This record gives sequence, structure tokens and C-alpha cells, in this order.
Amino acid sequence: MPRPATTVVSFVRHAHSPYVPNAERTRGLSARGRRDAAAVTAHLADVADVVVTSPFERARATVEGIADAAGVPLIEDEDFRERELAGDHVEDFDSAVEHLWANPTASHPGGESHVEAQARGVAAVERLVDAYPGRHVVVGTHGTLMALVFNAFDPRYGYEFWTGLSTPDVYEATFIHGELAGLVRTWMPVTEANEAADD
Repeated sequence: MPRPATTVVSFVRHAHSPYVPNAERTRGLSARGRRDAAAVTAHLADVADVVVTSPFERARATVEGIADAAGVPLIEDEDFRERELAGDHVEDFDSAVEHLWANPTASHPGGESHVEAQARGVAAVERLVDAYPGRHVVVGTHGTLMALVFNAFDPRYGYEFWTGLSTPDVYEATFIHGELAGLVRTWMPVTEANEAADD
């Protein structure tokens, strides 16, 4: 009996990046973000068969070390970019984002709705699952897009889940014959690791 076609995808939410207005594509990592990216490399380099990344600098900088350490390809995929909140800087970021989670078909001027961003994210994941059966794929992406992709498979992953993500964060999804069979967090931020050690 043939074994099921299983693809494992580790979704990596980028490490800490200082906010810079109107610089979504180019803003890089902070000093803390660079240190955490090195820890992410150590966490995933031994399992990665291929690394795919959003073209945004903060996502690429978080996972490119994995590709280097593992000696595997680094592939940019525009569809793993972050959800476009609006065409211009938004003053009240928190309320703007909360509105979109509550109204998934709504969008701000020049921005994407959550339905639109979710559809491209899910399509990108489905392409990877089809292209890399039996492999472990690392995806460098963004918090909202990652949460929206998970939400498409399980509605429990919504606004509260998104607000609880760390920078960076790592979730491992197992797909069997294209269907999501399991999703677990594999990353423990330094502060949580220290707290666990103190218990």
C-alpha cells in the first residue's frame, strides 16, 4: 500500500522589524530581530528541503540564513507578502486591523480585504504542497497572512490568535494528500523559554 503524500510546511513569521511608514517592502530587522533570526536558522536548518519567502526584506532576512545553512534553494514568492492594509499610512493601525478581522470582505483605500489576501495565501500554500510532496518547506512570511491562511483551514485561528503571535514565530503544518492534518507551534520565544526554565 503506497504511503500518503505528506508535505510539512514550517511557517515563519518574520523577526522584529522597526515600523517605518510607507516602507513595507524595504524595512529590515532590528538588532533583536537579527539575533532571533539566527535562532530561527538553528531551529530549522536541519529539516529544510527548500525555503520560500515573501519578497519583503524583513521576511527574507529572517529565513535566508536557513537556506544558506542547509544548502537549499531560497525562492521568492510574491503571494506570501503581507496583507496590504491600505495604500497610505494608517494613523490608527490597531482599529484599522480589528475592523478588517471583523469584516473580512471590507478593505481600506488602496488595501486588500482579508478575503483577497487569504485567497492568494492559500493558493500559494497549495502550490507548495503540490510541488514538494514528501519534503519539508520553510516559508518566510508575515503575521496577518499566516493567520489568514490558518483561518481558511480552521476558523479558530482569528483575531485573538493573530494578536498572540510573537516576532518571530514558527508553526509547523502537516499536509496529507493536500489536506491539513496537523498544526503545531514549534517556536518558543526567549522570554517564554526563560520563564519555563524558572518553573
